[in-house]
Formats: sequence, structure tokens, C-alpha cells
Amino acid sequence: MARVGLREWFAVGRVVMSGRLARYGGGGEGPLTRFEADYSEKFGVKHTLAVSSGTGALICALAAAGVGPGDEVLVPAYTWIATAAAPLAVGAVPVLVDIDQTLTMDPADILRKITPRTRAILPVHMANMVCDMDRIMEIARKHGLLVIEDACQAVGASYKGRRVGAIGDIGAYSFNQFKNINIGEGGAVVTNSDRYFARARMYHDVGAVFRGHLDNDNEPHFFGVNLKASQIQGAMLNVQLAKLDPMIRRMRKRYRLMSRILASSPAFRVGPHNDVENAVGLHLIFESAEEAERFAGRNRRGVYRLYDSSRHVYTNWVPILEQRAAHPKMNPFAWASPRIEYTPDMCARTLDILQRTCRISLGENYPSPLAAFLARRMANGADPARRLSYAV
Repeated sequence: MARVGLREWFAVGRVVMSGRLARYGGGGEGPLTRFEADYSEKFGVKHTLAVSSGTGALICALAAAGVGPGDEVLVPAYTWIATAAAPLAVGAVPVLVDIDQTLTMDPADILRKITPRTRAILPVHMANMVCDMDRIMEIARKHGLLVIEDACQAVGASYKGRRVGAIGDIGAYSFNQFKNINIGEGGAVVTNSDRYFARARMYHDVGAVFRGHLDNDNEPHFFGVNLKASQIQGAMLNVQLAKLDPMIRRMRKRYRLMSRILASSPAFRVGPHNDVENAVGLHLIFESAEEAERFAGRNRRGVYRLYDSSRHVYTNWVPILEQRAAHPKMNPFAWASPRIEYTPDMCARTLDILQRTCRISLGENYPSPLAAFLARRMANGADPARRLSYAV
């Protein structure tokens, strides 16, 4: 995760001293406006809208695109539960899609899961592993589907020269404490569509009808919710945005260094990547779940087996699997036709991959020699027949 320090503290202090804490109110441009302009320029998009969280960004993006009751949204079976919950928040239902060994949506399974009710694909760039966006966009255009990218776990990462989140129709980002931009909690929606931007801005602010915006792309006002970010968040975002690309460059160097060392071991293989030249996420694949579990047990620093991160595995999304909402008459599953069915083994390939895969931290916050040392220890220690070497 990105570090927070004195620069953020000073930036927040200036906002507090100004007395202008809310998104709207006060004269002139505030930190949020500056962040949105700079983010759009850096990510190569026309519009950026800062919101209160990554979950809020996903919901706002779906609402802006007009996804709603009767629609199905394809989501991966390996992601944070918010990806699957966001369609339900706008009245649509999630349809689970298997991942492949890149840890992202399997385009072949996307094709198997498309029905006449499918409205959107919601690919997740999971743990800095980027999706096969060329194939996903090809499928979406052929079938007339929206692509709403969940780039919450890959802020700043690139796919073939383009920032993830800025490739589909709309993108969503998270800036919570575990992300590449860290302000504790926050998010953003990006798009090149004037209409989607106008709708996102209306949806994220229930009082938008009173703001006097003149660039709503002839979109009539509708009521929304409150997903607004504050100027305090904007102040921190400006500082963190300046740190993002240097951190991404460090992560790319770490990937090249550590993957080269780890590839020398016969005990596992380095997981595939949809754009290895820009890779900032690293994982290892084992022949069996038991081998992956033992490896994670021996290497507790910066290593975990993906299946053990239960909150990201679909079999643990109990309220979704049991199709429960806050009120039965507002439950999207009640009007889904035909009825959506979930079973624990519906994405068995995903479970198999997660059980046999370990994620490896790139250790961007500690020195490169230490990262190399840890990679060599993992590579040598994974094979009992090889002597443990501490050379860097």
C-alpha cells in the first residue's frame, strides 16, 4: 500500500485552515477540482469524478451507464465482494465468471455466461494483475455490452500503454488504505462520455439539481444518493497522485528482479500476466493446493495463498449466495427472470487456481537487496533438494 506521511498532514492542515471542507461551497477551485483535472490528464481520460469510496465508484459507474432491474452483470468469482454487490445496488444481478491463471476474468467463460439479459462486463484488475482487455473489449463490442472496469486494486497500472480503468466505457478506482493511492477511504469514476459523466455527477450528489451545473449534456435531473468526497480527501489525493508513478516504476523493477529469481525454482512457476512488460503484480502457481499451503506457511513475510484470503473468494459471499437484501421487496433477485442460481462449486476452476496460487508482495517499501534476498530464499527454500543460498 502507498505510504501516508507529513506531506499529506500539511495538505490537510491547509484545507482545515481554509474552512472549506465540503465539496461544494466557497469560491474558486478546491483540492478536489485540481485532483480531478490532474487525474484526467495523467490517466488519459476526459472526465474524473472523485467520490467517497471505491464501492461508491462502482455503484455510481453502473448507475451512470443506466444498468438496472432486469440486467445481468458479469463479475469475476475472485474479487472483493463490492464488485458483486454493486450491481445489486442498482437493481441488477451479478453473474459469476471464472478466472484464469492470470487471476483475472477468463474471456472464454465470459462467452459462456452471456445471455440475452447481459448488459455489462465488470472486469477486475485484481491485485495489480491486469485483465486481457483486448479480448474483453472485442467480446463486449461484438455483443453490444458495456465494459465497466473495476481498477480499484490496480490504480496506476497499465495495459499495453493505457491505464487500466480508462479502457472501457467507465472505470472505477479505490483509494482506501490498502490501495496504490491511499487516503484511508476514497474513490473515483472516470469516463470519456459526457453523458455518463453528467449522470455520474447527478447520481453521486442528491442535491445536484440545486448546483447550477450548465454542462449536463442535456440529461434531465434524477435523484441520486450522497457519494461526495470532501476537500480533505482532495488534499490528500493531490499528494498521493504525485507519488503514484514513482511507486509504479519501483514495482515494475521489483517484478522483473523477483520474477527472474523465482523462475529458477522447479517447485513452482511464475504466474502468467496479460502485459508482462508493465507487470506490477506477482504470483506463483503450484501443482497442488498442499504445496501452495506449505509454501505460504514457510514464507510468511509478504506471501499468502489466495484461497486463504477468504473475503475475496465467491464461496464466502454469503448474502449474495443466499440472495438476501435489506428489504425483500427491494431485492433484485426477486425480479430476475429466469431465477439466478448460485452453488458453491459453480466456479470450480477459480477455486482450484486460488488453492494452488500464492501472491508475492513486491516489497516496494523496503530496499531492493532485501527483496532479492527474500526471493532467493523462497526459490531455494521451496525445493528441499537444493541448498539455501543467501547470496544477493
